Amino acid sequence: MTHTYNVSGMTCASCEKKVKNLLSSVANVGNVTIDRSAGTAAIQMNSHITTETLQSALKEYPKYILSEAVPVPKPPVYEEEKKSWFATYRPLLLVFGYITVISVLIGNAIDSWNPWETMRIFMAGFFLVFSFFKLLDLNGFADSYSMYDIVAKKAKAWGYFYPFVELALGIAFVLDVAPITTNMITLVVMSVSIIGVLQSVLNKRKIRCACLGAVFNLPMSTVTIIEDAIMIIMSIVMLYKML
Repeated sequence: MTHTYNVSGMTCASCEKKVKNLLSSVANVGNVTIDRSAGTAAIQMNSHITTETLQSALKEYPKYILSEAVPVPKPPVYEEEKKSWFATYRPLLLVFGYITVISVLIGNAIDSWNPWETMRIFMAGFFLVFSFFKLLDLNGFADSYSMYDIVAKKAKAWGYFYPFVELALGIAFVLDVAPITTNMITLVVMSVSIIGVLQSVLNKRKIRCACLGAVFNLPMSTVTIIEDAIMIIMSIVMLYKML
């Protein structure tokens, strides 16, 4: 067996040789390797030798102090938890499912499931819920959004203003105020937003999606593209119906 010890006081090659000879003279020591620069001695033993016995071999030379080498603790390595696709996007899926079910129920109550009313309510719910999560941590959202949105990259203030735009659009859809203007603004805003998302996904950038603000750590992926694309398609369909 080989044990490594710290040995201080070795200042030259002569010290190194002397310490090696003294330690080699101890019974049951097979081989001694000294590393003066590191201040260590690797001692091969035929059987266990106490530290006190090794220390006593150097007692005639007090400047040489042998002590047990204390291993430097390595920082813990935390492996990133591998989640399934469903586990990763569970918050987003729950939000979409919740909004969809509520929209269908309300749309059916209004006019025996009027698809246009259902779509309007879905868009209202989408903007209201998503703006809510963004406003929970406005600074965190603005920081995340500025990493990929083409407007927020140049003007970070847009990241602070964007959640309020979504909130205003949500209220407009709820009240059905100026539906043509509301859908046109939705089309423009979501079209601009999806550009940065597409660039990030195509470039395989591993960044956090800010769709639900900074509350959930959702990675940017095709799911984000689908989310924005749904709103774009809905606004186009609504405009086509009204114009």
